[in-house]
Amino acid sequence: MASIEVGKSELGLREICYGFQQLLPISLFVVAFGLAFGLASTQMGLTNSTTMAMSIFVFAGAAQFAVLDLWGQHIPVLPLAVTVFAINARHLLMGAALYPWLKHLPAAKRYGIMLVVSDSNWAMSMQALSRSQPGLGLLFGGGLALWAAWILGTWLGIHFGNVINSPISLGLDMVMGCFLWAMVLGGNKSTRLIFIWAVAGCAALLARAYLPENAHVVTGALAGGLLGAMWTEQKQ
Repeated sequence: MASIEVGKSELGLREICYGFQQLLPISLFVVAFGLAFGLASTQMGLTNSTTMAMSIFVFAGAAQFAVLDLWGQHIPVLPLAVTVFAINARHLLMGAALYPWLKHLPAAKRYGIMLVVSDSNWAMSMQALSRSQPGLGLLFGGGLALWAAWILGTWLGIHFGNVINSPISLGLDMVMGCFLWAMVLGGNKSTRLIFIWAVAGCAALLARAYLPENAHVVTGALAGGLLGAMWTEQKQ
């Protein structure tokens, strides 16, 4: 695969393999949650092929868990779509943040990369890109590692789900949050960024307390995104 240079970013076979290796450790925890999803979906009556297809083509852990509660003989399409959009609304801002490094890529490659973007590989790639280091390999290669781990976990959950039927009881639900928090603390710091994170966090907490379920995801993302858009960073 020929390397593609995009500003300070580079995407080639070597960078993709590097990104894959970097995200492998956290992928082990993704396997555990995939296992829980596989078990939960079979308990809800989904067929094995439907469960596997959902993990292969959707690849959105929290949203997949959420739709299980709405799944049944008669599927409420509109509430299901609204729920999935609310949970995944953060991807709108994640995509906007990556746009400066992806806009020069052909559309097929750009959206191919975005298919495997999740919180972990986005955070690692943004940290690298903000330091003028190659980050697209982390984004795509890391995303492939997480995607493969989610599929593997789902398959294991379908066939051996009773091994770990409650990742939360083992504290595995905290792993991703701690990882993302470490990425935030390890990234570039400024008064502007700290204030934006604080506003987004406070808005999300208030929305979680007073607004409908999952609205805190959209509220926090919009609050932080709007403040960041209005409070532009001055460059020397």
